[in-house]
Amino acid sequence: MTEREERASLKKRVDHVLDEFVSAEAQALADIDASLAPVADQLHAATAHGKRLRAAFCYWGWRGVGQPDSEALVRAAGAIELVHAAAVVHDDLIDHSRTRHGRPTGHIALRGALPDHARPKAGARALAMLVGDLLMSMAGQLFTSSGLPGAFLNRARPVWTLLARELVAGECLEVMRTGCAPDPDASVKVIRYKTAKYTVEHPLQIGGLLAGAPPRLIRAYSDYGLPLGEAFQLRDDLLGLFGDPEQTGKDPADDLAGNRPTALMAHALASATPPEHAELHHLLGQANLGERQVERVREIAHRTGAVAHVEDMITARLREAHDALADADLTTEARSALAELATLSATRTH
Repeated sequence: MTEREERASLKKRVDHVLDEFVSAEAQALADIDASLAPVADQLHAATAHGKRLRAAFCYWGWRGVGQPDSEALVRAAGAIELVHAAAVVHDDLIDHSRTRHGRPTGHIALRGALPDHARPKAGARALAMLVGDLLMSMAGQLFTSSGLPGAFLNRARPVWTLLARELVAGECLEVMRTGCAPDPDASVKVIRYKTAKYTVEHPLQIGGLLAGAPPRLIRAYSDYGLPLGEAFQLRDDLLGLFGDPEQTGKDPADDLAGNRPTALMAHALASATPPEHAELHHLLGQANLGERQVERVREIAHRTGAVAHVEDMITARLREAHDALADADLTTEARSALAELATLSATRTH
């Protein structure tokens, strides 16, 4: 089996775990009261898409120690995808995003569940928030009921707790930094805690700890995972503005309308001429940006060198991840798989 076929096979297994688990939980919710069916449907909607990269990093963190393939481990790895689903639901709420993957986001779709509500928009936002909360709870449930021995789970529990805490810290930092003066260092700190750690570093460490990895390998997973996670989000920021919405599932105006503190915009603002700075300042945070306005932001990002600078940041972090991997004491199979995942994560087109 080629590495591409192996990735596809693992994704299919994780998809199956999530579909089975979420279906049971959604049915249990709907059984409480028939009116909860639209809320239950959003559990499916939130978990239906994804590359399952977080589960893959957890899986290879386990295999890197020398542990064999395990269905129980695949279930535990799938739990991290539920954390991601919860984060996406909350992100869409915070960012007032209307669509994702070409479909209405949870807080938009759930308005239909409140035809007679006095404030359907506010009610739908509240329901979506609760869907995200439930998904986070479900993640813990799937992790602990994965079938792995309790002693294995106990080894990973501290990092599982750290994952949630640092993810929330990153989300809070983004909210607090939104609209502030551009600060490239602060932007990197936001992506480190909001995305990088829970996308690569912590899943790898959880897989390794479940498998009984020695401290040296856990440190190597961090040395590889943190820069790669940052490269992943930096690429995501570029794709958010320049990617094809049909492939990325995101509106290119979203990050601009939300005036989010991305490294891309921080560098663009820092290097812009006074007229360009004023133009960006006017456009960022503005709702309902048109294609011409989005294209103007793209032009400024290129002219200021911000795009090239972010590409350089990605390249440097990808190199750092590969160097850490070369020095890590792990199985040959895992080294090869993680090298492929690193390149895929940092150079993807959607």
